[in-house]
Amino acid sequence: MRKKSFTKDLYSIIAFVISGALCAGLIFLLYQKNENTLGFEAVLKSLTTIFIGISGFLSAILMVFLATSALNMKSNKARIIEKISKTTQKMHNFRSIAEILYNSNMWFPGLKDYIEKEYSDLSYFEVKEFYKAKSRLAIEFLQETHHFGETENIYLELKSLLMTNPKEKYIPETINYPLVYSESIIEKWVEHKSGAGLWYVFGHKFGTYKNSINLEAVFERHQEKILTLACTIDNEAFEDSSFNEVFLSKLWEYMTKEVIPKLYQFQSQISRNAPRLVRYLYIIFMLLMAFGVLLPLIYLMLGFSALIIIVGYSIVICTIFYIAITFHVYLSKEVNQQL
Repeated sequence: MRKKSFTKDLYSIIAFVISGALCAGLIFLLYQKNENTLGFEAVLKSLTTIFIGISGFLSAILMVFLATSALNMKSNKARIIEKISKTTQKMHNFRSIAEILYNSNMWFPGLKDYIEKEYSDLSYFEVKEFYKAKSRLAIEFLQETHHFGETENIYLELKSLLMTNPKEKYIPETINYPLVYSESIIEKWVEHKSGAGLWYVFGHKFGTYKNSINLEAVFERHQEKILTLACTIDNEAFEDSSFNEVFLSKLWEYMTKEVIPKLYQFQSQISRNAPRLVRYLYIIFMLLMAFGVLLPLIYLMLGFSALIIIVGYSIVICTIFYIAITFHVYLSKEVNQQL
């Protein structure tokens, strides 16, 4: 796939070089013709009206296409914003659940004080990226012999869901629920599969952790609130659930598989630049308007040197030549990107 993309990029570069060489050649030949042939400038001037008409017609077609593309992109963006708003609200609810559990008494006695005092400047992301050797504290944490039933990583992972910036060190007393989550935090959640560890512990290893995580210590009113929030996220998936390890496993699995990936997908779509084909055609439109319409009009009105119209003719002819040999490349790239 990369080889094909490289080949297409190389083809476009070669086509651009050939078109540039053709443009330079045309300017030279037409200029020589004008210098050596009496009355050639009058011939060029007589063709200017036709040239302006052709360039203007092509520019009009491109302008309609670009305007239509802009309206379609606006419409698509509106639909994506609607989808991302729903997914963002689901993430808000998951983070509310994470906040309740984070502040609850279900943790091994002394764990919270230990983490918040000894490793207050350490984040889950730094632990996962210890191999980059950017955090000495992360390496110390992994080398330390812990005495909290191996729940330290789970605590840090849950804490990571309460962040809105991967560089945050402290969780504020009032959790922030932004209108849109930043790309940086979503990318970290996706990269390190935040929530997958919780899903694994409650779903596959709870027998090992049940002496370290006391679910019964979560207040009953908080359990009910968590169940209500889960039903708000997806009533069909969590209806008639009870607060236990099975429910929590299903909850974090849902977040890991359904919510964070969609949040990442929608966020990447909404921040995506205009398609390459649109940018390509916009440049063509600008060249045709500048050198095929405006420059000839200025030449006719102000009577500039024939070299001006020679340059305009040459650039427009080479632009059309470039379109003819590269349009299918940009079109196929756009189709493949949509797929």
